[in-house]
Amino acid sequence: MLKWLWLSVVVVVLDQGTKYLADTLLQYHLPVPLFPMFNLTLSYNSGAAFSFLSEAGGWQRWFFTVFALVISVVLVIWIKRLKNNELWSAVALSLILGGAIGNVIDRVMFGYVIDFLDVYYRQWHWPIFNIADSAISVGVAVLLFDGLFGSKCLKKHQEAE
Repeated sequence: MLKWLWLSVVVVVLDQGTKYLADTLLQYHLPVPLFPMFNLTLSYNSGAAFSFLSEAGGWQRWFFTVFALVISVVLVIWIKRLKNNELWSAVALSLILGGAIGNVIDRVMFGYVIDFLDVYYRQWHWPIFNIADSAISVGVAVLLFDGLFGSKCLKKHQEAE
């Protein structure tokens, strides 16, 4: 199922392209309203998800970089071992891989991850995120859904035939 790695490449290209545009066109922490409950807001995250360990003093940059690279190798091996009928797992893992690589590129180049998608409701803001984070989240959701319901859905579909 390595044929699905093209999806990882698309995620990395979209992620890096949008981060470049955000970093070039937006001012740091100055929201640009696009839609109700959605702004573009440039932010830099030196931590992990939800800025976890962002104030840790710098060691977290290389820790998260190495961790993401190890996970990326595991994901490629996992994708390679998938059977041809495990389509949704291949899609999900490819999305996660692309997101991980997109954020690793930022950590290596800048020491932080560029975020710019700002979803909010009134005064409550979800942590600002990016395309890579979105791909990881969607990939995890698809993987969980496929793991919980995929075989049941396939079995019902086969019984209907």
